[in-house]
Amino acid sequence: MSIYCGHSDNVFAVAWNPVWGTGTLPGGQVMPDGALLASGSRDTTVRVWNPASGEDRHIYRGHRSCVLAVAWSPAGNVLASGDTDGLVHVWQLRNADTRVYRGHVRFVRSIAWSPDGQCIASGGDYGDSTVQVWSAVGGDSGAATGNHIFTHTNQYRIFAVAWSPDGKHIASSSFDGTVQVWSWNGHDEPFIYRGHTGPVYAVAWSPDGSYIASAGHDATVQVWHAKHPQGQPLHIYRGHTLPVKALGWSPDGTYVASAGDDTTVQLWEAATGRHIATYREHAHWVRALAWSPDGKYLASASGAIVCLTSI
Repeated sequence: MSIYCGHSDNVFAVAWNPVWGTGTLPGGQVMPDGALLASGSRDTTVRVWNPASGEDRHIYRGHRSCVLAVAWSPAGNVLASGDTDGLVHVWQLRNADTRVYRGHVRFVRSIAWSPDGQCIASGGDYGDSTVQVWSAVGGDSGAATGNHIFTHTNQYRIFAVAWSPDGKHIASSSFDGTVQVWSWNGHDEPFIYRGHTGPVYAVAWSPDGSYIASAGHDATVQVWHAKHPQGQPLHIYRGHTLPVKALGWSPDGTYVASAGDDTTVQLWEAATGRHIATYREHAHWVRALAWSPDGKYLASASGAIVCLTSI
């Protein structure tokens, strides 16, 4: 386990850069030199860490309020972040230049890039309740304009957004207890999943796009078939004792990791729902987690620290 300390207040978001290389962590664990990990905090900064050395390579200071979301473009050269003022910042990794998207009223809780790197979806929580889709200036396509494309308004308080691997749909979860799946440009009526008994704080697609996992206030993780939204969940993972605030599929689709207010990170076999492991490194609630691109590490955030665990 490695712990990264640099933020001065709670960390709400972590994300791995998809670019990968070779190197070693303190203690001898292999970790790519090219690997980068981003984190966003209430201290208003976004930090980019080199996990191999534990040093923060970049500190972005453009936000004036709490940073709630971070997400890398698929090519790994651009980082997007969202804050409680309702602003989305898009940063160039090499020179820290930033563009600001102004469309939300308040609380950008989540951000997701389209698989082709041309668009960004951002979800607005308290006081906003929209998902906004943008053409991503500075993204992986030189033709991107930064223009607003579509606004999804069918849910109350958006906690999470996730883009499908084929780029055709966005899943969004909300305070109203639903997960909705809809065409990114709004051309189709949304599919609605109703299984949680309270707010749904996290949502994620399986790498092959066949399944959707969701996690919520009811302390469960639920796995749904992406093409049968009116049915019951395929699996319900019950191991947490308090609300689950973060989840993610392993890159090969074998496992689902979840974390939440009970201070644990838990690992599940995706196909069966079998509980694999519980990690208890954190002393406080866990608000964010992310798998490394090779599936060997989990980054999780609790309090002002980012923890790296070997799986």
